[in-house]
Amino acid sequence: MSGERKQIVIIGGGITGLAAAFYLEKEIKKNDLPAEVTLVEASPRLGGKIQTVHKDGYIVERGPDSFLERKQSAPQLVKDLGLEHLLVNNATGQSYVLVNETLYPIPEGAVMGVPTKIGPFLTTGLFSLQGKLRAGMDLVLPASKPQEDQSLGEFFRRRVGGEVVENLIEPLLSGIYAGDIDRLSLMSTFPQFYQTEQKHRSLIIGMKKSGGKNRQKPAAKKKGQFQTLKTGLQTIVEELEKQLELTKIYKGTKVVNIERGGQGYSLKLDNGVILQADSAVVTAPHKAIAAMFPNEDWLKGLREMVSTSVANVALGFPEEAVQMEHQGTGFVISRNSDFSITACTWTNKKWPNTTPKGKVLLRAYVGKAGDESVVDQSDNEMVRIVLEDLKRIMKIEGEPEMTCITRWNEAMPQYHVGHKNRIKQIREGIGTSYPGIFVTGASFEGVGIPDCIDQGKQAVADVIAHLFE
Repeated sequence: MSGERKQIVIIGGGITGLAAAFYLEKEIKKNDLPAEVTLVEASPRLGGKIQTVHKDGYIVERGPDSFLERKQSAPQLVKDLGLEHLLVNNATGQSYVLVNETLYPIPEGAVMGVPTKIGPFLTTGLFSLQGKLRAGMDLVLPASKPQEDQSLGEFFRRRVGGEVVENLIEPLLSGIYAGDIDRLSLMSTFPQFYQTEQKHRSLIIGMKKSGGKNRQKPAAKKKGQFQTLKTGLQTIVEELEKQLELTKIYKGTKVVNIERGGQGYSLKLDNGVILQADSAVVTAPHKAIAAMFPNEDWLKGLREMVSTSVANVALGFPEEAVQMEHQGTGFVISRNSDFSITACTWTNKKWPNTTPKGKVLLRAYVGKAGDESVVDQSDNEMVRIVLEDLKRIMKIEGEPEMTCITRWNEAMPQYHVGHKNRIKQIREGIGTSYPGIFVTGASFEGVGIPDCIDQGKQAVADVIAHLFE
């Protein structure tokens, strides 16, 4: 190793790796730690799925468009970068679910589809009388017996019935993970619902009680719960790269193998360079991680982990070309509906800063677990498919004046039932065989921006504890 200075390598330059590098540098400076940092990113750019396009006056997010303000790590990172003056909250407005070619307002008080206000739920046309009565059974059903894990679909169908799941819960939850709720792990995605059931017996009663504090806040507060930057989320990535003063960065370079030797590790890059490391944080996608340790049985869970492919299509129009009967910020679509798109954000309504005056910006999403072929269509074909679907929902004249299509092939990691246990086994295996190597990121404990930042910060704590405590 290089004298007494510890060599730390971060593999992956998405938001997890960038956050790890940023906060690691802070610790090195604050505590005068004898350490050098290298970051290796396989693609030619940093930021992973965070990509912002400025086109014809529109601001288009290719990946995530925001983060939850209440998850403090993302707003805190923005402040730590000195960018808080650019923070904006989403405009609030009605959201809808499309069922049988009809847009229904999401009932007021629904928390991820679980009703907490009885009136709006009883009067909505989203469910039949039988569906509403079945959902009401949640009020009298006993809590399920404690269990290690189960699918989202199994859990919610037991509590509120199939109709509420298919018409409201599934479109909302599967959109976040682009997955199949009958395979997605409850304990790795929304464990709070299980905890609520175990504590209060009824989901409806439990969600009403846990939401009480929020409802006591003044009704005048109209600020949305999501945040982004006026200039787009890529500003965070650009500022992180600018402020990384101690970190040597390799772009367009893959780590192909990690070998233990002596007191540290040898990391072989695809350009032939060998990096020496005392410790490493691996934030790459799960398949890439598995390839770095090809002969380890405890990585079986990563090798078998599934990813889905999705795409989004942003379309810009003159204001007069789009007429919407419904006013709001967007809609999700029941998977039983005959549509290729799964959701659409009326971006000019939700994020007015993204759209020139007198214009409309629609961002539609395609691709879902078990039906991903649309992602492979040509740009022209994808625009045609999306427009055809949108014209069934609203009146659109002419062709879009701006299009921006983004494909994410096998990019959405799926947390299937048993995910937490598999990740635990993987980390135990790597801790035994490769002490000082820490695997983390979107394939492990959350795909949202704050979740990834939290994982990056935890990795920093792990590295420092391993090397300096």
